[in-house]
Amino acid sequence: MEKQSKIDWRKLKKELAIIFWIFMIGSLLGYIYEMTVVLFQKGHFESRQGVIYGPLTPVYGIGGIIYYITFKLIKTRNKVNVFFISMLLGGTTEYICSYVQEMVFHTISWDYSYLMFDLNGRTSLLHCTYWGIAGILYITFIEPYIYKIEEGLKRHATQIITVCLAIFMVFNINISWVAAERQRDRRNNIEPKNRFEQFLDKHYPDEYMDKIFSNKKNK
Repeated sequence: MEKQSKIDWRKLKKELAIIFWIFMIGSLLGYIYEMTVVLFQKGHFESRQGVIYGPLTPVYGIGGIIYYITFKLIKTRNKVNVFFISMLLGGTTEYICSYVQEMVFHTISWDYSYLMFDLNGRTSLLHCTYWGIAGILYITFIEPYIYKIEEGLKRHATQIITVCLAIFMVFNINISWVAAERQRDRRNNIEPKNRFEQFLDKHYPDEYMDKIFSNKKNK
């Protein structure tokens, strides 16, 4: 029983490492996609980061994780089925992320209310279609190479890099979260209550935050 438990723990660690790398790859690809779209729409580069540090848009990383888990459980690779499943998964993910952002930070990063067939401006039929296409691209170009991630994780150096990067991302997500909360408090004229909030005001002022999250709008 002890040996079996040890094997299961190793499998769990490997699975979590794979999920982490899918999140990172999805976040990076999402950032590149967003930047490309903005470049064609506006003719110039504009930040589409979802965290303070790094070219990452985590909503796409979350979508990648959902694709990975779902298509690992669902054996179908019929592209019509994959398309509609991905539409539902992506649209739901986008809606939930938008809702959480608005409820917690009282800001929004996208509003599709100007499009036909939108759902409270949080997602739309058009963007669900994009998610459907992304699902097909995932099973076609990304899923077949996941085994390379598994092979890479057998190397000690890769394991160290994974742990260090994971620690950095925990910090990155948390500092982005608290800095956004502090910016919300500043907008409400709430003075800093402690040294940490003073630190946030000094190192993450409104000008800095607005430059990074340039597509964010107050509600």
